[in-house]
Amino acid sequence: MKKHNFSAGPCILPFEVMQKAAEAVVELDQIGLSLIEISHRSKEFVAIMDKARSLALELLGLQGKGYQAIFLQGGASMQFLMVAYNLLENKAGYLNTGTWSDKAIKEARLFGDVVEVASSKDQNYNFIPREYGVPNDLDYLHLTSNNTIFGTQVKSFPKTGVPLVCDMSSDIFSRQLDFSQFDLIYAGAQKNMGPAGATLVVVKEGLLGKVSRKIPSMLDYKVHIDKESMFNTPPVFAVYVCMLTLQWLKDLGGIPAIEDINEKKAKLIYSEIDLNPLFKGFANKEDRSNMNATFTLADEGLKDTFDAMWKEAGINGLNGHRSVGGYRASMYNALSLESVGVLVDVMSDLERKA
Repeated sequence: MKKHNFSAGPCILPFEVMQKAAEAVVELDQIGLSLIEISHRSKEFVAIMDKARSLALELLGLQGKGYQAIFLQGGASMQFLMVAYNLLENKAGYLNTGTWSDKAIKEARLFGDVVEVASSKDQNYNFIPREYGVPNDLDYLHLTSNNTIFGTQVKSFPKTGVPLVCDMSSDIFSRQLDFSQFDLIYAGAQKNMGPAGATLVVVKEGLLGKVSRKIPSMLDYKVHIDKESMFNTPPVFAVYVCMLTLQWLKDLGGIPAIEDINEKKAKLIYSEIDLNPLFKGFANKEDRSNMNATFTLADEGLKDTFDAMWKEAGINGLNGHRSVGGYRASMYNALSLESVGVLVDVMSDLERKA
């Protein structure tokens, strides 16, 4: 029986996507060859890459608006470096809201002056700072839209005249935003798009070519755009699964449809966390993530009992990150409302038994 997968990533994918991907590994579209043995320059794979890039822009509402979508490798961690390499000439601003933004700041400091416009580090990242100024002389301002480890999410983005860069690795394609407010978006695939190994970058073309340093070809966004994500051999399987997942999302009704489902899932679990005296939420209520609900037990003496109960119910991946402890329910796009209901039932059962 398929488990209810709350893993933070690599994460759950739609069942029909898994089926199609499995079939393609054996044989792609009746061509007599497997997806993973054809040339990445074959017409079959070029069509897959083109469709994946086009779907990304279409779903984000950025098609025909001067943006390019490219699929790269190295995860979001490589983008911490690439963003600064390509954009940081003098000074950049970073909003520090979690482990990953902290790592991004470390990489950026190799290339220029970095200003932390605000930070929630002193409170173990359990909230999103709101009252902060943005210097108008920044090369760009970098934010992390959703903090997987701590379960916080940026609900509104600053209106500023400097270019806005956003790491959306754990909530891309999950909610409606005006994506044209961002000059560069990047996201590792392994939360809402596909398996680990591919990274989506969406960039406004006018943003590039402004730094004086020479950029190595593999780290140059313009090179990858010019080569249409084919400068080097791309992660063929990961891109194919991303394409299938983006098509699944489009067929579902796009981001508006999945946002409605995600809000229902979040409301269901947070209601239980707030009403059940055996549990405590970690993140500030106004900053809670719809993707990652973090919570702890009020009485750690119940841990063994609760752990046995959720495992017996077929739940997987519920343990929290070591930075927070407790539990983390990751509710990415492909996780069903039914699975969240199973978890909530277990939490309610614990209260009845305690």
